[in-house]
Amino acid sequence: MNVPSELREKTTPYLRRRRTILFKRLIGIGPHILRGSLIERYIRCGKPGCGCAHTAGHGPKYYLSVSYPGRAPEQEYVLRRYHDRVKEFLANYQTIKQILEDISNINRELLRRRESL
Repeated sequence: MNVPSELREKTTPYLRRRRTILFKRLIGIGPHILRGSLIERYIRCGKPGCGCAHTAGHGPKYYLSVSYPGRAPEQEYVLRRYHDRVKEFLANYQTIKQILEDISNINRELLRRRESL
């Protein structure tokens, strides 16, 4: 098992306390999560005389893109009023992923030490 070296230097009680703190952070985030990427697009409408033909286009317009194995990514238009909230939910997803990785590493270290999980 390749556990981060800094965990090997910590005491078992420390690891257990740290795991509890991390778990409480998970609970604090609650259901406010989204997996995916926020894509920013500028669109040219094609109307004769529209100024967008000489600029980046109308926008920005935002889309949530979610990929699945073996399928084309799904995209959903995000209304401007939801943009900041969607960014927050996406950031929460990344935070949760990191917390889960940290908890898993602690559990692996406890397992390596033959401590109860």
